[in-house]
Amino acid sequence: MTDDLPSWRDGDTRRAIEEFVTQATSGAQAVPVEERVAVFDNDGTLWSEKPMPTQLQYIVGRWAAAVEKHPELAERQPYRAVAGGDLAWLGGAVDRHYAGDDADLHLIIAAIVALTDGMDVEEYAASVSDFFASARHPVRKTSLFETTYQPMRELIAYLEGHGFTCYIVSGGDRDFMRPMTERAYGIPPERVIGSALGLTFDAESAQVRYGSTFAFLDDGPEKPIRIWTRIGRRPILAVGNSNGDMPMLDFALGGAGPALALLVHHDDDARADAPYDAGAEKALAGAGSRGYTVVSVQDDWAEIFVSGEQQDEGR
Repeated sequence: MTDDLPSWRDGDTRRAIEEFVTQATSGAQAVPVEERVAVFDNDGTLWSEKPMPTQLQYIVGRWAAAVEKHPELAERQPYRAVAGGDLAWLGGAVDRHYAGDDADLHLIIAAIVALTDGMDVEEYAASVSDFFASARHPVRKTSLFETTYQPMRELIAYLEGHGFTCYIVSGGDRDFMRPMTERAYGIPPERVIGSALGLTFDAESAQVRYGSTFAFLDDGPEKPIRIWTRIGRRPILAVGNSNGDMPMLDFALGGAGPALALLVHHDDDARADAPYDAGAEKALAGAGSRGYTVVSVQDDWAEIFVSGEQQDEGR
């Protein structure tokens, strides 16, 4: 057993990872380096998404400022939830999306579009970078970079050490993730695939700006489409944690050669966020028949969160 995955306990899951990498990189079924593509969901897979996804934490702050400036906004959702401190409504909207009900998600998306309409992409990136520089996790009270999962950082490094190219494929906003992924995971912005707002080019200022439309939500069946659009290859490893990741996991397993699909199960009630299956019920129920390897946070991870010292040292 190697020391490349020190936060992974010895067991079936770790052995499945190591056996897959050995099979994909050596012997008769070795995959050419250029075809060693691995894709990772972000929220709940690479870092904590409870009590709410980090992007929602950023957005809530901006919505609160908008309500303070325009109190009439509090008459409708999602501003009403923010003004009343009803963050459970926001988290519930995400859970309802994973259960197939997007009514509240559409309200959230419309309010997100309103925040960025007319803003240029560099201004938005600077705003997001400022947020990450000072924001704290609402429960753990640590830097948001310290809510990344150490085992996943090790897995990315382990794969890259064996010739894999790793991408993030998330339902989160692509441009919200890009300012932080290199520091957090060593994944550069050009390898971040996510949901996107509509963009326009302002010839007079030579700026790319956000428009008044939402281009696409990178979740569910959209994930394999965006993977193919951006990468042009089928991944041979995919990692997710929710129902919305199932098409991406199935896409990885659908090829002819070695493949692995990992499904993170949040079942640890002592060291991490409170256990939750909401939004992952279908994936967990179908894991066995579909060929997913379930990663138990409780049983498979010896350590969960990266420490501040580890973050300062990098991966």
